[in-house]
Amino acid sequence: MPRAGLTTDAVVARGAYLLEARPHDELTLAALAESLGVRVPSLYKHIDGLPGLRRGIMLRAKADLSATLAEACVGRARDDAVRSLATAYRSWARQNPVQYPMTVRAPDPADAEDQQVSDAAVQVVYRVLAGYRLLGDDAVDATRLLRTVIHGFVSLETAGAFALSADLERSYERAVDSVVSALENWKGR
Repeated sequence: MPRAGLTTDAVVARGAYLLEARPHDELTLAALAESLGVRVPSLYKHIDGLPGLRRGIMLRAKADLSATLAEACVGRARDDAVRSLATAYRSWARQNPVQYPMTVRAPDPADAEDQQVSDAAVQVVYRVLAGYRLLGDDAVDATRLLRTVIHGFVSLETAGAFALSADLERSYERAVDSVVSALENWKGR
């Protein structure tokens, strides 16, 4: 019988917490079970071993990032929406630096749930880009540009790669402003 209150969501959430709290420690089922006050076999009622836990954390992270982006864009359009999305994206990645890399992987074509949570984030971006009348291949290209700039900056920042003395906030704002300018002047529309 499963421990009262122990659910798949609770197990995955604790796994995600442990990843962020102990970024230099290997996540193990033993450590997870100990933190939940159960034995390792009890975890198998909720997850399919360590691969299932990692998949669950990845799905949760993608869904959480997608929801964060969607919330940031509510009631906003065009430049304001892009800037809000970029700020929310960076904030989420900085708060979840260990989970963040899990969110950037393309979905597994054989995993419908991964496809669904991954598509949700893309749809947020497409809705923002529709304000610029970017649809179809233009929307795909613009999404790749937006994602490249934001992800590149965030990845370098969370890896500790920015050591120059110039203000980091100003640099990010300028990077996002460059994307906004590119979207406003998109060719091929």
